[in-house]
Amino acid sequence: MKSQGIPYKKLAVSVIGTLILFIAAVAFLDTITFFEGIKKLGWPLLRLSFFILMGLTAGQAIETLGWTRQVAVLARPLFRFSNLGHRCSASFTTAFLSGAAANAMLFDFYKEDKINKLQLFLTNYINQFPMFFLHLPTTIFIVLPLTGYAGVLYFSITFLATLFRTICFLFFGYLYPGLGSAAKNNNIEMDSNTADRKESPGLGQLFKTIKSKLPGRITRIMVWVLPIYTFVFILNTHGFFEYLNRSMAQYLALEILPVESLGIVILSFAAEFTSGFAAAGALMDAGVLNVKQTVIALLLGNILAFPIRALRHQLPRYMGIFSPKMGLQLLLSGQFFRITSLVFVGLIYYLVTP
Repeated sequence: MKSQGIPYKKLAVSVIGTLILFIAAVAFLDTITFFEGIKKLGWPLLRLSFFILMGLTAGQAIETLGWTRQVAVLARPLFRFSNLGHRCSASFTTAFLSGAAANAMLFDFYKEDKINKLQLFLTNYINQFPMFFLHLPTTIFIVLPLTGYAGVLYFSITFLATLFRTICFLFFGYLYPGLGSAAKNNNIEMDSNTADRKESPGLGQLFKTIKSKLPGRITRIMVWVLPIYTFVFILNTHGFFEYLNRSMAQYLALEILPVESLGIVILSFAAEFTSGFAAAGALMDAGVLNVKQTVIALLLGNILAFPIRALRHQLPRYMGIFSPKMGLQLLLSGQFFRITSLVFVGLIYYLVTP
């Protein structure tokens, strides 16, 4: 297990660059004040850093104490079938609690050569399935009173799209040549390490590993998270993403959807997605849209709005937890597969319903 030092110089450059960027935004842009920026930027950064730290710590604890099999037990048959192994299964289980923690754990396994790049990518895609349920309880109780049956259909379609692509990734792992031998070798190595740890003081080894690895790992992540998160925050407060939302929504709604659906799509872009559902409910109650038209409009709003929201909310953490190049690849490819599956399931719904 390699112990890498803390990159103090890179951290200093990152912090100084972030401060310059933030101060310049406060000085030259009228959309944010210094104290407002500290409040709206500081707390999300602290929360994100906490979840990344917890993910790294959990990954080290699970691996060092030999708990990988126990944590992975819920999804073990699926990940054995897909040749992804117990470590990827442990990340999948963690994703039900925190996406950032699951990604941090996954990349830590990759950096230690315990999983390969393909296993990392596939598991990250599959982890979208448990992440689907993270905010579902709160969301569903807000949306269903607004849209009723149309909301049920909308959530059903998005769930089926998530399930469909998850099954596709599992079968891809099963069929891809060479992935099975990689998973087998990793599992044999893990079994050997687990057997060795039964004869050693687990907590002592855990504290030693955390002390040697965690400071450098979290520092290298924050080197990228700080400037990227700050830059995206400044773009957001200056209205850049809202401008993209409104421009794309207006053009695509006029070209694809009936005029009555225009308000739903624009609201789902310009504000939080609940505004789109509220508009949909109002139009249905007024008899302007039927259920099918409302579901299609909401699906289109989802397809168009979520990639922009992903850039706004997920890009900094993906480029920080992973490397900038790998993080961008994961984010863009993940959104591509998400959109493709939504279009596929939505098209089936459109064709089979009157």
